Amino acid sequence: MRIMLMGAPGAGKGTQAKFITEKFSIPQVSTGDILRAAVTTGTEIGLTVKNMIESGGLVSDNTIINLVQERISREDCKNGFLFDGFPRTVPQAKAMIKVGIELDAIVEIAVEDKEIIQRIAGRRVHETSGRVYHTIYNPPKVEGKDDVTGENLVQRKDDTEKTIRYRLSVYYSQTKPLVDFYHRLSVAHGKPKYSQILGVGSVEIIASKMLQALS
Repeated sequence: MRIMLMGAPGAGKGTQAKFITEKFSIPQVSTGDILRAAVTTGTEIGLTVKNMIESGGLVSDNTIINLVQERISREDCKNGFLFDGFPRTVPQAKAMIKVGIELDAIVEIAVEDKEIIQRIAGRRVHETSGRVYHTIYNPPKVEGKDDVTGENLVQRKDDTEKTIRYRLSVYYSQTKPLVDFYHRLSVAHGKPKYSQILGVGSVEIIASKMLQALS
C-alpha cells in the first residue's frame, strides 16, 4: 500500500497515520525526517541540504524528490509507505510522477474550518510534562491548571486562532490545488484511487471510514 493522507492542519492526519502504519505494517515517510537525517549523515546531498537550510533558502523540489526516492528504496518500504507532508505542491506531484514514484491511494480527511479552529484553539498544555488538555473535549479538573501538579496550563503560540487561520489560508492556497490535481488524475486514470472521508466523530469511526476508503 502506497498511501498519501491529505487534509488541513488539525484534520486528524497524525492520529490516522499511526493507525494506518500499524494496520498495514508500513513506515510513515516524512520529508522533515528525511531532511534531518540527510543533514546528520553528512552525505553529499546532506551537505547540500544543510547549506540551503543554513542560508535561509528553500530546499529544491529536485533535491526533495531525490531524497524521497532514496528513502522509499529501503527494505522497510518494500510493502509500501505512507507519505507525510509530501508532495506539498502540484509541481512536486508532477515531478514525482515523472520519476516513477507511484501511489495506490489518496485519502483526504475533510473537516470544516470552524471545527478545526475549535479543536486546535482549545488545546492547553502543561509545558513541563507535555500533558495536553482541551477546554471542551478533555478539560482539566480545575480550569487552567494541570491535574497532576496544579501548575498553570498554557496555549502554544501555534494554537491561537489567528495562527490557525493563517495556516488554513496557506493550506488553501498551496495544498488544496494538490487535492484537485489528484482528484482529476483519479477520475481520468483510475489511479491513484482518491477518496474523501469526513473527519468528525470518534477516532474509531474515522478509522473505520479510512479502512473502507483503502479497501
